[in-house]
Amino acid sequence: MENPTPNHKHIMKLLTHLILLLVLATGSVFADAKVKAGPRKGLLLDLGGRQAEFYVEKDRGISIAVYDSAMKAQPATTEVFTATAEAPDGKTKIAFEVKDGKLVSTTKLPEGEGYQIVLQAKATPEAKPKNFRIKLQLYICEKCGNPEYACICDE
Repeated sequence: MENPTPNHKHIMKLLTHLILLLVLATGSVFADAKVKAGPRKGLLLDLGGRQAEFYVEKDRGISIAVYDSAMKAQPATTEVFTATAEAPDGKTKIAFEVKDGKLVSTTKLPEGEGYQIVLQAKATPEAKPKNFRIKLQLYICEKCGNPEYACICDE
């Protein structure tokens, strides 16, 4: 194998620096993605200026409470949510309706846990949708007291 020419050395050094920058940039993006929990100990989702708290009820229904930037409860008015539960037995589409100021699922989650829920959220019907992937783990974390899907521990 031939020795690399000075041009090859320069290109390799440049590629090494680019890869390092990419790794550092990606790490900082993931570091900012810390899980936050809402007042009901559900998973807090950022809708851009508003927050939505994803919470699985005891009957396996989903409720979503909406908060302003100061975490003051707001009635759900313009928000649009849909979800897909990707359970081992197949996918289940879940729609939401407004009830008592919250968005409440019209379908219960399939049995079991450990599967993904893909939640699509829009702050308004015209807004660009945001997608959230939530691993359904319903057991309670001993350290923070939240359901595992909303665990705020750093582990």
